[in-house]
Amino acid sequence: MSSAEAVLRQCWRDLAGAGHDETIDSVVSRHREPHRHYHTAVHVMWVLRHVHDLLAATTEPVDADAVRAAALFHDVIYDPRSSTNELASARFATDALRPLGWEPARLARVAALIEATAGHKFDEVDEVDVPDGADVPDGAAVAAAEVLLDADLAILGSSPAEYAAYVTGVRAEYRHLGPDAWASGRAQVLHSFLDRRAIFVTPTMHAAREQRARANLAAELAGL
Repeated sequence: MSSAEAVLRQCWRDLAGAGHDETIDSVVSRHREPHRHYHTAVHVMWVLRHVHDLLAATTEPVDADAVRAAALFHDVIYDPRSSTNELASARFATDALRPLGWEPARLARVAALIEATAGHKFDEVDEVDVPDGADVPDGAAVAAAEVLLDADLAILGSSPAEYAAYVTGVRAEYRHLGPDAWASGRAQVLHSFLDRRAIFVTPTMHAAREQRARANLAAELAGL
């Protein structure tokens, strides 16, 4: 078992307690799938670590365990050819969490957080619905999404070497695309981030990684 997988297992134990090992066994197994090169347990480990730091910095009454659960499950289903990975991962998460006694409104919050990772559109994050009857203030729901999405995108603002390794991993996952299709699709993704007023919206991540992320994205775009 790798150190990254150990982090995932500890997160699940913190959420679920004892007696639910089959769930985390499935999560870990899925992250070992041979087509994964970037979206592995290592990625989830770093998302969980960034989530931990960002939760500590937020002043909103965020449901921390819901955010951790969303981070743990957000890429459990990952097929580069599919456009429904986030929806399928959200369903996997709610099926895993329901036996723990989590209320429907809380399950819906986890699902909404996971589904928000499909587009990472922070300017629309306040449109993520708070489920009917959920005892969560709107501000807390928005803050939870901001924490998860900033954590998931943290790699964009990493060192040039780490960023290059990330791009190499993603390209390997999309090896079914020819060079022209890859360059065209990747350019659209890069522009979608560079055109935003802010890539990161939490004060912590924005201050630490915004400028580096823009430099990384611009450099990759210039090299396509």
